[in-house]
Amino acid sequence: MASQGQDKARKRGQGNQKGSARRTQLLAIAAELFATRGYSQTTVRDIADEAGILSGSLYHHFDSKEAMLDEILRQFMDGLLSRFEAIVAAGASPRETLDELIRVSFATIHVDPHAVALYQNEVALLSHVPEFEFVPKTGRAVEAVWLNVLAAGREAGDFREDLDSGIMYRFIRDTVWVSVRWYNPRGKLQHEKVAEQFITLLHGGLLAR
Repeated sequence: MASQGQDKARKRGQGNQKGSARRTQLLAIAAELFATRGYSQTTVRDIADEAGILSGSLYHHFDSKEAMLDEILRQFMDGLLSRFEAIVAAGASPRETLDELIRVSFATIHVDPHAVALYQNEVALLSHVPEFEFVPKTGRAVEAVWLNVLAAGREAGDFREDLDSGIMYRFIRDTVWVSVRWYNPRGKLQHEKVAEQFITLLHGGLLAR
């Protein structure tokens, strides 16, 4: 038979799991509202109402609306950077690495569209808020990953030498991430197909040969 101590430990573990699941649910609700309504226009009461709880109950999980925004963006940006760094660490050719970065970017839009849209909508403002200094810092780290791959590709002869890596990065970045505004996860073309369409266009251009 389990001891009283073991029973208490098991109950604490179950409570922690439930609390963690609830936090995850609340963050998902907040991310959607922040992305669709705007962070400034969304109140704690809006989030609580959507979750079906009292506003005061939300503070059992988060200190403030700002704390929710912080956690959403940290999880999103840190996770994205880790995935990009893992792709580079795999040691494939620059062309293969670039293609995989693009595929993972579209997959991220598919899986986490609200966090992507939230970042797109709020990054300019948050970049000047001291409490969110991690936003531009992590953004620069992400940019460095892509720029290094593009530079390596030029040196290896995979990419054209007459194209500026910084400009190419911005073209690719803006084209990929702005697709969160029109991509339909239930549409005819899923993110894998959209990514391959973009990669094909990037490699071969638009004109028929």
